[in-house]
Amino acid sequence: MDDAGFERRHIWHPYSAMDAPQPVHHVERAKGVWLHLADGSRMIDAMSSWWCAAYGHAPDALVQALKSQADLMPHVMFGGLTHAPAISLARKLVAVLPDGLDRVFYSDSGSVAVEVAVKMAVQAQIAAGHPARTALATVRGGYHGDTWKAMSLCDPDTGMHSHFGLAVSAQHFVARPPIAFDADWPEALAQNGLAEVEALFSRHGDRIAAFVIEPVVQGAGGMRFYHPAYLQGLRALCDHYGILLIFDEIATGFGRTGKAFAMDHAQIRPDILCLGKALTGGMMSFAATIATGNVAAMIGQGSPSALMHGPTFMANPLACAVAGAAVDLWQSRDWSADARRIGTQLRAELGPVAEHPDVSDLRVLGAIGVIEMRAPLPMAKVHAFCARQGVWLRPFGRLLYTMPPFVTAPEEISRITATMRAIARGL
Repeated sequence: MDDAGFERRHIWHPYSAMDAPQPVHHVERAKGVWLHLADGSRMIDAMSSWWCAAYGHAPDALVQALKSQADLMPHVMFGGLTHAPAISLARKLVAVLPDGLDRVFYSDSGSVAVEVAVKMAVQAQIAAGHPARTALATVRGGYHGDTWKAMSLCDPDTGMHSHFGLAVSAQHFVARPPIAFDADWPEALAQNGLAEVEALFSRHGDRIAAFVIEPVVQGAGGMRFYHPAYLQGLRALCDHYGILLIFDEIATGFGRTGKAFAMDHAQIRPDILCLGKALTGGMMSFAATIATGNVAAMIGQGSPSALMHGPTFMANPLACAVAGAAVDLWQSRDWSADARRIGTQLRAELGPVAEHPDVSDLRVLGAIGVIEMRAPLPMAKVHAFCARQGVWLRPFGRLLYTMPPFVTAPEEISRITATMRAIARGL
């Protein structure tokens, strides 16, 4: 059996059925923005490989950091031991994050970082004398990962909540933030959006540990951009009702929205922050959950006083070394400016499809461009067309979007936008 036949029979790809596998492209090498395929062709990775390869594939500095650390120590357990890459990375993260976000917990992936954040919040509330505060609240349209508690925070209709029935915990959901990122912030409509949150907190706040939200950008739950002022109002309500605020910046951290972090658009700080994806420049799976000293102190006064989580590969030295090099790379230039430059080009070159009858909406923020169609896209046909154009896009449902690496050149962006325009117009 050849490799392709073996794979179809034995390897399960994400969001696919074993008895009807989707076509896959065999990648032999990835460098910069290019995926080099086994058949000799190549494609621009217009997805940053699910948004993580922000600086392109295999940046030299990150590859060297990986090799150097591998020669010294690929891994040791973090229970009772420590090492320089973990300490160095924490120093760098604390230095670039808002004051007060300075208690760093490492984990294996973005969804696990969300699980850790939820554990922190619940354990802190119980330790602070609120044993009933174990529920969570969030907005519709969100996405926080595929592990169990994270999945319960995804949109109950468009996410995976309904597929697993009562096995997934029920959480408190409010409507999506009602005002788009670049729209005006009319007080009446704004208050309508926050009034539902306040009503929820008033009725059930004594049972809610934390409110979890993706700041400004709702990613895989719908690729929507909402007004930063919503977060300011949410912060005030959480403070008033004693509910912790968790920001999931796994997709948006490190410049993707045109600012260093999406929360910077609102100029507020959460109690707990989740980072991942671009944290290692797409080199490997790794994440961090960063809390304030107040959250750590709340947990510390409980019994147990230890945070009850400890992944086997927590603070893996290879990942910490690469992440430290990635933070250095991120600080070496204004990548947010690159994101804004890409956004300007996306807006200009995708603009002509906005009035197409099959297009419902066009939206751009930083290095994120989204065309929302009125009907679901024919995925097999789209993927085949993209391969012929030399551009890798992976739409879902009615959403055709790109999140290209920040190093993508203008002519490469034009190739991406030309492909997207053709798809939006029906190929």
